[in-house]
Amino acid sequence: MLSLNLLPSSNVTFSRPNLKYPINSSLLDPNLVRGNQKLRSLPSFRAAEAGFKLSHSNLQIPCSSSDFSRILRYPFGFSSRNGSQIVRGVSGSPEEAGPDAQIEAKPKKDFKLALIFGLWYFQNIVFNIYNKKVLNIFPFPWLLASFQLLCGSVWMLVLWYSKLQPCPKISKSFIVALLGPALFHTIGHISACVSFSKVAVSFTHVIKSAEPVFSVVFSSFLGDTYPLKVWLSILPIVFGCSLAAITEVSFNFEGLWGAMISNVGFVLRNIYSKKSLQNFKEVDGLNLYGWITILSFAYLFPVAVFVEGSQWVAGYHKAIATIGTPSTFYIWVLVSGIFYHLYNQSSYQALDDISPLTFSVGNTMKRVVVIVSTVFVFRNPVRPLNALGSAIAILGTFLYSQATSKKPKGEAVEKKE
Repeated sequence: MLSLNLLPSSNVTFSRPNLKYPINSSLLDPNLVRGNQKLRSLPSFRAAEAGFKLSHSNLQIPCSSSDFSRILRYPFGFSSRNGSQIVRGVSGSPEEAGPDAQIEAKPKKDFKLALIFGLWYFQNIVFNIYNKKVLNIFPFPWLLASFQLLCGSVWMLVLWYSKLQPCPKISKSFIVALLGPALFHTIGHISACVSFSKVAVSFTHVIKSAEPVFSVVFSSFLGDTYPLKVWLSILPIVFGCSLAAITEVSFNFEGLWGAMISNVGFVLRNIYSKKSLQNFKEVDGLNLYGWITILSFAYLFPVAVFVEGSQWVAGYHKAIATIGTPSTFYIWVLVSGIFYHLYNQSSYQALDDISPLTFSVGNTMKRVVVIVSTVFVFRNPVRPLNALGSAIAILGTFLYSQATSKKPKGEAVEKKE
C-alpha cells in the first residue's frame, strides 16, 4: 500500500505489500516444515525477523508541504534544484545515490532547462507580437502600458490571496524603499512601449540590447570598477546598434529615443534596487516584481490620462472600425497584458533555477528569437547592413555576459534585465 500525504510535516510511507499468491506450507516436505518451525522458535531468529519486518514495513521519505505549493506557484512544476534534494532525501547525499540515479537525473534536468527557456521565449514572443498588433491599430502606448501593469497587479493579488504565492510582510519602510525602483521601472516600461509604437519591434530590441553599455557607464560614475575586457565587450554593442540605426527602414527618432530611455530606466532601476533594498533580502524576486508592478501602475495611469486620455474614445472607435470585430481587439489587448506579466514572471523563475551566466546567455538568445519571429510575422524589410549591425550588437551582449560572469571580489555584479 502506498499512501501520500501532502499536509505539513507529512511523510511518504511505503508499507510492505501482501503477496497475492501466498505459499501453502502444506505443499512442502513435513520434515522441512517442522525444521522451519523449530528454527523460528529460537529467540535470535525471532529478533532478526522482527528487525527485518520493521525495516521494510516503515520506509519513510520526508516530503514537506512546500514542495506541493511549488507545483501550483510555478508553471514549470518543481524547481530544478529539487531534484538533488529528492536524491539526498533517499540516500543522504548525491554521491551515495549511485551513478544510475545521477545519470537518470541529468536528462530530467536538461528537459527542465529546455522547458524553462521554451516557455520564457514563447511568452516573450506572444507579448511582442500582440503588443505590436494592438499598437498598429490603437497607437496609444500610455494606455496600453498602464493596462499591462494592471494585468500584472491583478495577477499577483490573485496569487497572494489564494496563497499560491506567499505574500511578503509589508511595512512602510519597504514601500518607501520601492518607490525609486518602481519609478525607474515605470520609465523603462512606458519608454519601451512608446518605441514599439513608432518603429519595428526588431529595431527596438536591437537598441535595447545596448543596456549593458548604460549599466557599465552609470555604475562607473557611482564608483564601481570594471576590467578592460568588459569595456572592450561593449564596443561591438555600440558599433552594432549604430549600424542598425542608420540602416533601419522604419527609423524614427521617437522610437530610437524611446528605446534608449528605456535602457536608462531599467539600468537605474537595477542600480537603485541594490542600494535601497539591501535590508529586504528576504523578499524573493517574484514578490519584489509584483509590488514594483503595483506601484508602477499607480505612477503611470494618472500620467497616461493626462498625456493622451482625451484621444482614447476616438482612437477606440477607429480601432474597432479598422479591425471589424470588437472581440478580436479585446483579445489582443488582454493577451498583451497577460503575457507581459507572464514572461517577466518566467524570467524571475528562470533566474531562480539557473545560474546568472546561463540566464544572461539565455536573455541574449531571447532577443535573437524575438527579432527573428517579429520580422517573420510582420514582414519587416531588413537590409543586409541592418542585419549585420543587429548581429554585431547581439554578439556584443553575449561577449559582455561572458566578460562579467567571473569578476573579482569588490567589483560590481550585474543584475540582468
